[in-house]
Amino acid sequence: MSVMRLQRALARAGVTSRRKAEDLIRAGRVRVDGAEATLGSSVDPERQRVTVDGRVVRPPGVAWIALNKPVGYVVSRGDPRGGEPCTISSRRCRGSPTLDGWTS
Repeated sequence: MSVMRLQRALARAGVTSRRKAEDLIRAGRVRVDGAEATLGSSVDPERQRVTVDGRVVRPPGVAWIALNKPVGYVVSRGDPRGGEPCTISSRRCRGSPTLDGWTS
């Protein structure tokens, strides 16, 4: 990972939303390397110790999933045609650009 705003790091770790992370920071509940965090500060979650109420916040693991999507295969959270969705994981997935515009 790289340096990012503290609010973003907390949201990515699944602690809370970015907006609610601001409230935690303002309330003095967040510390970075033992010092009280300030709103707008940046952190590197891989190298710095971030805590909320004394509990260490760990950055999420990253997993890449490649899918060979044949013509007619629907990639969606729900098939509009009523088919059974294929669930890869119960964890949050971030989308990535597809090549549909270039290869289909």
